[in-house]
Amino acid sequence: MSFTHGYADNHGLRMYYEVHGTAVPDQPPLLLIPGGGSTIGTNFGELIPLLAGQRQVIAVEEEGHGRTQPTVRPLTAANSAGDILAVLDQLHVETVDVLGFSAGGHTAIALALGRPASVRRLIAASTFAGRDAVPDEFWDAMAKATLADMPDTYKDADRRLNPEPGHLERLFELDKGRILDFAGWSDDELGTITAPTLVVSSDRDVVAAGYTARMAAPSRAPAC
Repeated sequence: MSFTHGYADNHGLRMYYEVHGTAVPDQPPLLLIPGGGSTIGTNFGELIPLLAGQRQVIAVEEEGHGRTQPTVRPLTAANSAGDILAVLDQLHVETVDVLGFSAGGHTAIALALGRPASVRRLIAASTFAGRDAVPDEFWDAMAKATLADMPDTYKDADRRLNPEPGHLERLFELDKGRILDFAGWSDDELGTITAPTLVVSSDRDVVAAGYTARMAAPSRAPAC
């Protein structure tokens, strides 16, 4: 199976990417965006081999995650969407289908809103688009969270790739700030997304089923 990897520069941020499989005529690549604290491997390591035999897959790691080193700027969905556009430009890819998981779903939504022509289809998995999607207890817990609360799987993966002192702490700082400062999008804004969108949520996600329905059809679903 074909595999390449590299970095794309966006004003000093060098985003790491991988390309699995070969291009399929008349079918855009599938772009995978991992969640907070994650790498390509921890979120999509088992999924990519199942997909790349049928279509080309592009996977990225956001700022501070995996092989993409942190900078002094904040980690935001808009910043990461700009980094991804730099990847697509470097690969000469005009259009993708996008799967964003958890915080990576925020980036996927920002990409679909900011560059509609680049996103043919969108999957937002285990994510939310507004602060009212989760109870106040969620925000209180995030404000009090420490590195000890980060799953060991993610901590171990980062230490393997980035053993230098302070890297894991910076990763946690970026992810915590990203969530606490998340402003979200209104239902009207979500309703302007032109890409056919699949919203995926499980019965153990922090987001209630009612909000998931509203997010999937913001112009039709009742307010929660």
